Amino acid sequence: MKKRKWTYRLFVRLPLLFITLSVALVLLFRWAPVGYTPLMLKRAIQYRKVESFTTKHDWVSLKDISPNLVKAVVMTEDQKFYTHNGFDWEAIEDMWNAHVEKGAKLRGCSTISQQTAKNLFSFGTRTSARKAWEAYWTFLIEKLWSKDRIMEVYLNVIEMGPGIYGAEAAAQHYFGCHASKLTRRQAVSIAVCLPNPLRINPSKLTPYQTRRVNTLVERMPR
Repeated sequence: MKKRKWTYRLFVRLPLLFITLSVALVLLFRWAPVGYTPLMLKRAIQYRKVESFTTKHDWVSLKDISPNLVKAVVMTEDQKFYTHNGFDWEAIEDMWNAHVEKGAKLRGCSTISQQTAKNLFSFGTRTSARKAWEAYWTFLIEKLWSKDRIMEVYLNVIEMGPGIYGAEAAAQHYFGCHASKLTRRQAVSIAVCLPNPLRINPSKLTPYQTRRVNTLVERMPR
């Protein structure tokens, strides 16, 4: 009898409790601003001995973020954001075929929804278990949030430099303006740093990065 109770609790009650709590948490963040994330904590610990390191994060609503930045991140990070269900299956299939047929390295193929889930609900460790964890939260936010809410949270929590999180903090730090005032070029400059925000400075781009920004600015829909 005791073994049955233990098995029931382990395989039924605990999973149901986890699902209930995770759904409640996602519903909370459907409306509540996100003040702090696991990644912010991870970086604070990582740079705890650096006296100049500070966490900069100012939450703003999507209407107070320049549409230029929304267009820029969609163009550079996830062009199918408004049409997929959280996962870019075509990109995943192409990546896998290239790996099998040509030996190409496996890439993340992370969508904006997946990046939002990663930043909000994980510490960003590079493990297969994290991918499964991330996929679960991606599924939830895609089902319980609107695309605009996902974009709003993404642009407020994504890492945009050492200790810099979100559009408002990045706009003020790099360009001395509010997120609502970002120009096309400034928005694209921020977007190109997202794959490696700890090394790429939007206000101090290399010649190669500058040429890429020029190309993307011309391609950005008006």
